[in-house]
Amino acid sequence: MSTDGSYSGYSSEAVPRPPAQPPTPPLPQQLPGTRLPALIRWLRDPRPVAEPGVWRQGYEARPEEEPEKIGDRHLLGAALLSLLVGMLLWSLCWNGYIKAWLWPLLWFTPESWREAGGNVAAFDLASRFYYVLFGTLLAAVCGHYGRWPRVWRRFAPREWQRRLRPPATALARTKPYMRAVVALLFGVLVALLCASGAWTFWLTPGWTVTPDDWHTMEPVAGLVFFNVYYLLAGGLLLVLTALVGGWPALWRNRSGAKKDGQPWTPMPDRAPSSQLEHWPELRAAGYPDAADLLQREAFAGRVGDLDYVRIEREWRNVRSRPSALPEFADEVLREGAAAYIHPSGDRDLSARIAKHDLLTGQVRIGTAADEERNPYRYRGHAMGLDPSVLGTSLLAVGPPGSGKTGRIVRPVVEALCLQALSRQAAVVAVGTPRAGLGPDDAFDVVLRLGDRRSTHDLDLYAGITEPDEAAGLLAEALLGAELGDTREATRALAQLLGPYQAAYGRFPTVRELRELLDDSPVALAELRQALDDAREFSQQRELDSRERSAARAGDLGRLLADRVSLLTRPAFDGFFGAGDGSPGQGPPPFSLSTLQHPIRVRIDLPDRGNAEACRILTRLVLAQFSASVTARQDRSLFAVLVLDDATHAITPDAVRGLRELRAANAGAVLTLRTLDEVPKRLRATLVGTVGCKVALSGVTTWDGEVFAHGWGEDWVKTEEHTHNPDFSGGLVKRALRGVRSLFTGVRATTTSVTVRSEQRARWSASDLAHKVPPGHGVLSLTSVRGEAAPPVLTRLGHEPPGGRQAPPG
Repeated sequence: MSTDGSYSGYSSEAVPRPPAQPPTPPLPQQLPGTRLPALIRWLRDPRPVAEPGVWRQGYEARPEEEPEKIGDRHLLGAALLSLLVGMLLWSLCWNGYIKAWLWPLLWFTPESWREAGGNVAAFDLASRFYYVLFGTLLAAVCGHYGRWPRVWRRFAPREWQRRLRPPATALARTKPYMRAVVALLFGVLVALLCASGAWTFWLTPGWTVTPDDWHTMEPVAGLVFFNVYYLLAGGLLLVLTALVGGWPALWRNRSGAKKDGQPWTPMPDRAPSSQLEHWPELRAAGYPDAADLLQREAFAGRVGDLDYVRIEREWRNVRSRPSALPEFADEVLREGAAAYIHPSGDRDLSARIAKHDLLTGQVRIGTAADEERNPYRYRGHAMGLDPSVLGTSLLAVGPPGSGKTGRIVRPVVEALCLQALSRQAAVVAVGTPRAGLGPDDAFDVVLRLGDRRSTHDLDLYAGITEPDEAAGLLAEALLGAELGDTREATRALAQLLGPYQAAYGRFPTVRELRELLDDSPVALAELRQALDDAREFSQQRELDSRERSAARAGDLGRLLADRVSLLTRPAFDGFFGAGDGSPGQGPPPFSLSTLQHPIRVRIDLPDRGNAEACRILTRLVLAQFSASVTARQDRSLFAVLVLDDATHAITPDAVRGLRELRAANAGAVLTLRTLDEVPKRLRATLVGTVGCKVALSGVTTWDGEVFAHGWGEDWVKTEEHTHNPDFSGGLVKRALRGVRSLFTGVRATTTSVTVRSEQRARWSASDLAHKVPPGHGVLSLTSVRGEAAPPVLTRLGHEPPGGRQAPPG
């Protein structure tokens, strides 16, 4: 970081290629039973496509509708009944009472095996194989109708289920290969049965179309015909076996990488997860040495998840530019896992408090509650946030202690810092020191406004050189949404900023601006003299117009001066342009225009006191962020502003700015104690503008009503039960009902059920205020592609390594 706020990156000049290295020795094979490095296991975890906000690592989709609910007694009874029926059927078949179960064995074996002096050993082996196959099929049928898998999931200990889950996952991965092998075995079995004479039906078409004397194959014509017939039948059997076994798809997957010497084009999609650590795309591009180096370091445990994502991100940027490929390979050969390291030199954070999956960019924030209000496909699944949903901005509302900071803001800031280290994002986090948004070493720039130990100052104008634009940002920050017309305030400020810039080549500091707004005769005279010296006569007319406006009643100049005076309190001495960075003149300014670089910034507002000044600064940072990211030429980096407390920071211009962030590859994370801190006319607009909304436990019914309207209604099925006196039956039945009523005091009734579909609020205001448990929140997410998820009741909280739970905010 330079003193003028600029951010230095890597030079774009080509790096000379190092001399040729000796051939890389072959990679050592993994020993049987050796545990793979954590990075390799992480890369090989499945990450199927899921709904917005669902944690994708290890995700297993659930059906849309909840299966029929079955009681424990019903479930266990059905399982026991199916087991007894299966054992009875096996006993009847084995003891000869049912003979049809042996028909397939007789069909698939030649008669010569069963005759006296035949191949008894072959028939005995085939019989044993058939018995096992029939028993397995019978157990599968009984298990299906007896719901044995559901019994296992409901009653088996969780530890047993967890231990048996990895083999099931491995079985799912090898399913295509198992299908191919099973198809091959059946093809070989059919060929043996046909060749041994056990099956002769396949010869019927040949016998039908040929004379009888050809069947002995003594004539040359018969020999040639049936040899060709055998070849065609064998080819047909091979084709059918390949299609049933899925051999073409396996071959395409195995030969997906292009051979050396063929023209190479960038691959549109990431390689399969089982091959990511081998860097197949880099090998296909003709750089096996670089791929081998990265593979060796990965298996040696010298590559972290952040290293892999950083290098892979650079690879995806350069693979479509063949001229940049040699430079990429040279950097990898020279630096290894440290290639394209962040300008700060950090390859990871000193500590992580949340669980991250950098391959998808997600950070885990909680788990969807397993209860009826949530859609069945979400229940029990982990929930996470990533750039695809944060790009629509996020609003979290909840009272103090509900978990806004500790369970949402801190994990999001940490995830964005990790993405900045992988050169994918830029983050600005604003809060008080008590918020604990992250340690100092997790950020490149830390602005402690009001603290003389701060190493940087905040540029009051965000590097903007246009007076009208700078005046608009200042007016919005100073007045907010309730103190006055920002258009008139913008005009008043522009009439001072324009002449001052023309006279001195810069904008005024906060103290100089206050003097000009106060109509100080000395300050105005000096400015007019400077304009005369610079021969800026058109700007003198702007200054004259400002003086005439200041003389009218109701002018906003004095109000603006009072607002600016909040930034000139003794706590802010040396800030907002009071010094140029020289000793004793204040820290150098930092500008939000540097968000085109992967930078991590934390802005600490005064912890106590100067509350109104903190609100002005919060509005100023929000306005500057919106203006800076939408004006970026390079929008490849995802830029995010995190406001730990957006109290009184929402203005009409701020809401309009939030709408433009999605198109600029940017987003904002805002937290509020209550929506009462937002002007009433802007509450519904704000909730409708942000794509991600979180209503935490403890919100009021007034806040819940805004969220309920924002989430809309859904069709639900309702049941109405009607109870009527029971007069059915004969004399005996009515007499029994009378005796029961005499002793119990309850009349016998009949129940009629009416089922209807009607629209109801997904979450009513009363439910949000009273039915959300502590530590939970109702979360709805929308992706930048427009995919919207329903509101989901989520148990907030992340599980850091070692089981230490982060404290709530």
